[in-house]
Amino acid sequence: MTSTPEDIELPEAAQTTAGPSVASLKVTAGQVVVDENHPFDLDAYLSSYTGRTAYMRAVFIAQRCPSLAPQAYQTALGHLLQGSDVQSYVTVLSAYNSLPGVTQAPQDQEYVDKTIANNTKEKDRLEVDLKTYAANMIKESVRLSHRELGRYYYNTGDYAAALRNHMKSREFCTNATHVIEMCISVLEILLEQQNYAHLSTYIYKAETALDASQPAKNSKAGTAAAGSPERLKIQAKLEFASAMAEMGAGRYDKAAYAFLKMKNDLGDWNGKVVTPSDIAIYGTLCALASLSRSAIKAAVLESETFGYYLEQEPYIRDILDAYMGSKFKDVLLLMERYSARHLLDIHLAHHVPTLAQQIRNRALVLYFQPFATVHLERMAAAFGMDLADMEANIVKLIEEGLIKARIDSQNKILKAKDHDPRVELYNRAVAAGLDTEASTRKLLWRMKL
Repeated sequence: MTSTPEDIELPEAAQTTAGPSVASLKVTAGQVVVDENHPFDLDAYLSSYTGRTAYMRAVFIAQRCPSLAPQAYQTALGHLLQGSDVQSYVTVLSAYNSLPGVTQAPQDQEYVDKTIANNTKEKDRLEVDLKTYAANMIKESVRLSHRELGRYYYNTGDYAAALRNHMKSREFCTNATHVIEMCISVLEILLEQQNYAHLSTYIYKAETALDASQPAKNSKAGTAAAGSPERLKIQAKLEFASAMAEMGAGRYDKAAYAFLKMKNDLGDWNGKVVTPSDIAIYGTLCALASLSRSAIKAAVLESETFGYYLEQEPYIRDILDAYMGSKFKDVLLLMERYSARHLLDIHLAHHVPTLAQQIRNRALVLYFQPFATVHLERMAAAFGMDLADMEANIVKLIEEGLIKARIDSQNKILKAKDHDPRVELYNRAVAAGLDTEASTRKLLWRMKL
């Protein structure tokens, strides 16, 4: 086995030869309820995706939502029967047949035997080609052989081998375009694995190669290349990967800005990796959880590029309008109503509780800002919350220093702390004097030495 030529280790999720089976997909605790109050159109949702991401999202939904599991597994099986991943087909079929109350589905043995035979034949052909080109020292052909092997292993569900071959092709890249192609292929696999920690390495490599491939900026060729459709598609893919890396790390403010500046042409990643609706949801929720209202107005509502994404999900626009209009009860009601859409998203589900809590906290802080005193019952009514829950949330915000106030527990009143600017100025002056005195003493000691 050849060693990996890159400066990172293979992701943990890729260190198995089997494909992304049902058990390997990330699932957070709890089950998602889909009903009249929490609608979710499975067919419309999955119809927006193609390739392996459609199957993986269907399996994720089946694991998270028992009421949709039979339909989701059937959709996943339909996608798998169109591909070459036999192992995942057998695993998903077994998971479907283990559901209570479903009619047992027989294994399509003809598909299994035929696909295994075709996979073996194709693998042998590609390996022979690689050995031939390597023996003849045909550098470009070796690179293409590694690329084709990477695609073969990707289609059959062996992500570890796919990554190895794509990264091995780096040794045989002769120009920046080849490096960009390799990086984009690796990023696509890492995104499907939800391995966000390693995205930044290949984003940097691709950006460096993209800059190297562009002619001088002050030349006509450089100006034309900067605005070429192919270059814009690559930039959009890298921006999306960067945003996912930030969101995966919990840096929602940076993720928000990365999503909000994205171009609206992802090329073949549109549907294969992500949809415009997903970007609208990711970007908006991250912005609401981390940005000020003025920043949201400038970066979201007044953005020409992100406006295209907002058109894909009307309810997201409703949430934004309610938030900007201080209708925080409507914000929380809409977030709750469409919670199934968020919790059944393979990339977003893990972040939904944190994002929802941060959005609620920012809304509570904004609500209290104009008041010197406010009754907790009034706040609870404005947010559609129980009095006990409201008091608990306010206590937590006070402890974190986000709300500078005190609670009158007997009368259930929140009172802002008195703020005297003269006292603050005096304290700053005393602190500056002490710092100056300490610096002077140190200087005198050095002079004596």
